[in-house]
Amino acid sequence: MSHSSQSMVESPSMEKDLTLADSPAYRRNIENFDNAAKVLNLDSNIARRLRQPERILIVSVPVRMDDGTVNVYTGYRVQHNDSLGPYKGGIRFHEEVDLGEVSALAMSMTWTCAVMGLPLGGGKGAVKVDPFRLSRRELQNLTRRYTAEILPIIGPNTDVPAPDMGTNEQTMAWIVDTFSQRLGHFAPAIVTGKPVEVGGSVLRSEATGRGVVYTIEEAANEIGLNLKGATYVLHGFGNVGTFAAQEMTKRGAKLIAVADVSGGYVNKSGFDVHQLFEHVRRNRTLEGIAAERVPALDVLTVPCDVLIPAATGHVIDSNNAPKIKCKIMAEGANGPTMPEADVILERNGVFTIPDIVCNAGGVTVSYFEWVQGGMHFFWNEEEIDTRLQAIIRKGYRGARAFAKDHNVPTRIAALCVGISRVDKAMRLRGLYA
Repeated sequence: MSHSSQSMVESPSMEKDLTLADSPAYRRNIENFDNAAKVLNLDSNIARRLRQPERILIVSVPVRMDDGTVNVYTGYRVQHNDSLGPYKGGIRFHEEVDLGEVSALAMSMTWTCAVMGLPLGGGKGAVKVDPFRLSRRELQNLTRRYTAEILPIIGPNTDVPAPDMGTNEQTMAWIVDTFSQRLGHFAPAIVTGKPVEVGGSVLRSEATGRGVVYTIEEAANEIGLNLKGATYVLHGFGNVGTFAAQEMTKRGAKLIAVADVSGGYVNKSGFDVHQLFEHVRRNRTLEGIAAERVPALDVLTVPCDVLIPAATGHVIDSNNAPKIKCKIMAEGANGPTMPEADVILERNGVFTIPDIVCNAGGVTVSYFEWVQGGMHFFWNEEEIDTRLQAIIRKGYRGARAFAKDHNVPTRIAALCVGISRVDKAMRLRGLYA
């Protein structure tokens, strides 16, 4: 690997040097972290260490295109904290991704794993690219070269990637093959979220969406909302949104508005979710479905019982938060709500299930896959779902108990639970010098 294609940044002034503080996603995470640290009266030395990643790797990813030209993309792998276990976090392919967003997502993964009680740390990877503009061959070339560039810092016991926005099971299979070729033997444990045929776990694809609905069930029971006949809105109809819709339909809820990359669609009478699945399977997007067409962000303000933002981050801010009319907001996406919007939503009586609890199903079943791969023994669907429910519901209830005991919002409570567990591990392990 040439030194020119890689840069490793591990400076004490990393946040300033890389202008992470200029990133809205990173600022949001730091503001929420600081609020939780105040509640915990967190030691300033621990806080200083947790406010920035432990390692950032930036790589150039040259890819030979189908026409013979070579395009060079920028890739990242950010490792936030590994006090509880190996770094864990997805790989995102998206044309608007930047270092600040990846760093924020890595930090969030630390808290997600900690609040769920998983023996894992937080990491995240990304390539700045629009995967939908690449052919299958170009996408494979991109994945393999990116994998080769980040190989020095990933591994089954150090940093275990997974799918995220713009990547999937196939992407993970290419990573497994690339890593295995370099190692000289089959090594499926390098990633989770793989196809079952190459060592993946059943229910991994469905896990995040299912977890979202399990937390919605908990919140609905808490506020006395019957999901049978309840209305819900989905902002995002990718992996998380589709499986969440499937589970909500099983519970008798009615989807009245949905959005994806093609726009927003409203049907107050309720969509036939199965027809939506079939339409997207044939056409890739919701474009052309029979419904009132609106801008994608407008579905967030359609009055409903349950709102599920399940697409990109920071879509709810001080401008649209006052217009949101729902009883429960379940954050299926990473960081969809800006801090200034939290205050407005809480004042208006919206019950928010924060992302580090709500969308933890994916990393939970990734943990199961990691464990199963190490044992070379795999559980069936019923066993996976039972274990998933137990961990998600326990994580939710732990955050809510802290919220009630300390009279703080659930987001801050969940962060406090996660941060306190990392803090304790760091204190027990000590500072190596």
